[in-house]
Amino acid sequence: MPAFDPVRDAVLNSPQERSPTLHRRATHLSVLLNADDNALAALDPIRRDDAPRPSIHIDHISPPTPYSPVHRISKPSSVLVPLSHAEIERFRAYRGEGVARLTGKRKRAPSDEPELVEKRPDKRHAGDVGVVVQHCKCPFHALCDNSRPDVGVVQRLESPIIGLKNFNNWVKSVLITRFGHPAFQQSQLSGTLSGPGRPRMGRGKVLDMGCGKGGDMTKWSKAHVKELIGADIAAVSIDQARGRWNSLNQPRFDATFAAMDCYTQPLSKGFPPARLAQPFDVVSMQFCMHYAFETHQKARCMLENVTKYLRPGGVFIGTIPNADLLLEHLDNIPPDAEELSFGNSVYRITFENHERPLFGHKYWFFLQDAVENVPEYVVQWETFERMAADHGLDLLYKKEFHQVFEEHQDNPEFKSLLVRMKVVDEDGASAMDEDQWEAANIYIAFAFAKRQQ
Repeated sequence: MPAFDPVRDAVLNSPQERSPTLHRRATHLSVLLNADDNALAALDPIRRDDAPRPSIHIDHISPPTPYSPVHRISKPSSVLVPLSHAEIERFRAYRGEGVARLTGKRKRAPSDEPELVEKRPDKRHAGDVGVVVQHCKCPFHALCDNSRPDVGVVQRLESPIIGLKNFNNWVKSVLITRFGHPAFQQSQLSGTLSGPGRPRMGRGKVLDMGCGKGGDMTKWSKAHVKELIGADIAAVSIDQARGRWNSLNQPRFDATFAAMDCYTQPLSKGFPPARLAQPFDVVSMQFCMHYAFETHQKARCMLENVTKYLRPGGVFIGTIPNADLLLEHLDNIPPDAEELSFGNSVYRITFENHERPLFGHKYWFFLQDAVENVPEYVVQWETFERMAADHGLDLLYKKEFHQVFEEHQDNPEFKSLLVRMKVVDEDGASAMDEDQWEAANIYIAFAFAKRQQ
């Protein structure tokens, strides 16, 4: 018997001519679909219309066998109907009954027993901190409502401003790599990292002031730091940051977290002396330092916390709104405008008045899918740099976000990072639209080094 050849077998068992004596094996498709082979052979091939169609002539294959099932159940128009755009959008945002039960508010049945009221501390936050404490940096370091649960990665990727969030993360990665990594290499703190797999060395200690929910934790892990101290004013965010650290599955750094106000309290109020004995190599404040400029006292307390435990040669990195850009927009608002506001579909900034104090220059900030009109304060750069110098900090770097992009987009390391972090695709197309790009460029990135004594 000749060797099995599926192609030859298919050709030999395909119809060569329209004849009632045509042989078909029992598994032939036409035999399975039709009860009467003779009737099948006598029918003409099915055509969608009467228009002539080009045909491909192959010598050894005859025209196709007509398809005419006897016991058809569904109508031809009832299958393979494409979804409309409205249906696609509806199913994309569809939330099933299970999701509704998990995310919906639970209502308790009325009870005759008196409700226990938790006693709240008498201490109140000064100024606008009570509003700010209800917000915290989300995993992509844009402010978000603290009452919202920490959603998973898939839900975060569905954010309408995911391109903006990814770009902000990329800028922070540039800061950490360019200024943090060299500081870690010069650190005197080193040791073996604990965890599964082959042990590896960790070096350096970082203070993340305003760490939020721990969105930069992966960056510190990739930098192979030895120890992290995280502080934030929102206790809920600290709990989530601690949970995120516990969920890391690679050899991880040591970490300690505390819920405290770093603008009114010294670090020693939140951390034991043993945790502060070894100085920091890097202090990071991302998208939160401007809250300290509500008053001169808060700004000074913040800088004391930055510099007191930062070693000589250590670096202070961060991101803040660009005061020059904000005030330029304020100047361009017509005098007869109903409100001192500017922005676009992604963000909006509304000033309180035309006064320009060095501290406490308030405005309200709105960011789509992140912030609902949070009070913030202008950080006048000259004032900030002068105060930093008084605390022993020398400026290393100050760039607007678009300048950071222009400076590093062609660097092989940061160029590939743009793609991996989905800021751009493989062809270089941006994930941000023009409104998101405008929102990103209201910020600047900076780096200072603590003066050698």
